Amino acid sequence: MHPETICKEIIAEAISKETGKGKGDILKLLANTTQPKFGDITFPCFALSKELKKSPDKIAEELKGKISRDALSRQGFSIQKVEAVGAYLNFFIKKDSIAKNVLNKVLKEGETYGKGSRKTERVMIEFSQPNTHKAFHIGHLRNAALGDSLVRIMRFNGYKVIGANYPGDIGAHVAKCLWCLKKYHLKDISKIPAEKRGEWLGEIYVEAVKRIGDNNELKKEATIVGQKLEHGDKELTKLWKQTREWSLQEFKRIYKELGIDFDVYFFESEVEKQGKKVVLELLKKGIAKESEGAIIMDLRDYGLDIFLLLRSDGTSLYSTKDIALAKEKFEKYKIDKSVYVVGSEQKMYFQQLFKTLELMGFENAKKCYHLSYELVMLEEGKMSSREGNIVLYSKLASDVFKKALEEVEKRHNEWSAEEKEEAARKIALGAMKFSLLNQDNNKVIVFNTAKALDFEGETAAYVQYAYTRASSILRKNAEEFKEDKKDNKKEKGESLNSKSLRKSADFSKLETNAEIQLIRKLAEFPDIISKASEEYKPFLMSKYLLELSKLFTAFYHECPIIKAEPELRKARLALVESVRIVLKSGLSLIGIEVLERM
Repeated sequence: MHPETICKEIIAEAISKETGKGKGDILKLLANTTQPKFGDITFPCFALSKELKKSPDKIAEELKGKISRDALSRQGFSIQKVEAVGAYLNFFIKKDSIAKNVLNKVLKEGETYGKGSRKTERVMIEFSQPNTHKAFHIGHLRNAALGDSLVRIMRFNGYKVIGANYPGDIGAHVAKCLWCLKKYHLKDISKIPAEKRGEWLGEIYVEAVKRIGDNNELKKEATIVGQKLEHGDKELTKLWKQTREWSLQEFKRIYKELGIDFDVYFFESEVEKQGKKVVLELLKKGIAKESEGAIIMDLRDYGLDIFLLLRSDGTSLYSTKDIALAKEKFEKYKIDKSVYVVGSEQKMYFQQLFKTLELMGFENAKKCYHLSYELVMLEEGKMSSREGNIVLYSKLASDVFKKALEEVEKRHNEWSAEEKEEAARKIALGAMKFSLLNQDNNKVIVFNTAKALDFEGETAAYVQYAYTRASSILRKNAEEFKEDKKDNKKEKGESLNSKSLRKSADFSKLETNAEIQLIRKLAEFPDIISKASEEYKPFLMSKYLLELSKLFTAFYHECPIIKAEPELRKARLALVESVRIVLKSGLSLIGIEVLERM
């Protein structure tokens, strides 16, 4: 629990005891002050005026005299003084009590600091879901980074989480790609590339869309390919399996590069038959109905229009398969909640899907949640795989890596080629992920390569460098970390360096505003994890890490460490070690690696 939260609990109990007003009501009124001269926490006495039949100013003055110092001390925290200023009762927290409690906790718990208690709820997070036979682009990257960070954060917060991927391996896009491939490219197999075949299939798909255009004959040809594939045509099935594998291999290579893992893969092709079966049952029961040969759900009474479940030619849609998949998720994996990480353009679709699940009597319909996020746009407008105006992941990754390598070589020409490339890899991946996570889910991202690579801006590189600087400070002051020779026992969850500092540092020495602000920010970490988890907002972690890094930079410039007297130096080193621990944990929770040297 945040130190100020604990202090508010103490204050609320003390005020409640003297006034008879409920503790919960008092807590709602307590607020953090905005100016240090008014202390840390303030209580406005206006709400008590009517009940106590006294002016707010007099109530504040009387409470100041009644509340004892003993009543304001608990769990290692204490209020240094209480002041009445007009109608406000202001409380000043004893600074070293915050420093001692926060830094002791961080240093003792190490990289488990902020970890939530174990929860019984089992959550499946379905994310990424790229379509085979299309290229993986930066829009896919936002989904993958968002889903992966949410899995990490929710697990750290104590949830049992299953990370799931649901690639679209059948459908109209596959039919168009196979049609174009078969008609224009398979006559000369020597033109099929040896590498990045999944990306090449994406080019074939774009070509197919452009060739078909408004040509009804070609549209019909591609439709027939789709129908034959659904009915198990042997030649097309063989080609589909081969090309599908090309795409999946490409996706898995990218996931490995990004450090993203999935616990389970679902495929549209595997739930299609069951989906059709469920749709026909809905028709039979009168829940769904037929309209011009197609099977639909009429959801107009719910303001959700018509929801198409099966086309008039008998071919399936996303809805056909998603109905079957929803049931499989809950029945096979015994989950309590299903989170779908899918773009905001599908909001209506998921409202229709969840309402259909509810109307068909699926008891877990209310436990399905669409985590919507906005698009990634180019500066010239919206991207589209269909039109081919996309930034491929492979191109982006290559460009960012080259730029990162240039930056590393400028700073560390003496490093070996392997060291330079490893550092550039971590910086490049961090730059890409952070640029897509440092915005709320509901914000459109206009992707700008230069901004993503700005090593001085609000980027992963800035946070990574803060971590590197902390590590460098600790290495230079290694003498302070020598453990007590009489106590060689290493406690679980903490390094010997942390243990030594925790036992020997005098945290009362940390008195400057820069130090106190940094300590308070460290105290917020567990609450940020909880909030990001419960609200499905990983960007809160990115924002927090930037704020922590900025405060650390200010501390570094304002508070000398090497030149400080020994006791103050040790206390400041304990603060640096605490920052280093939290930066590493926080970056890990959004899938970004740290660098010891940068």
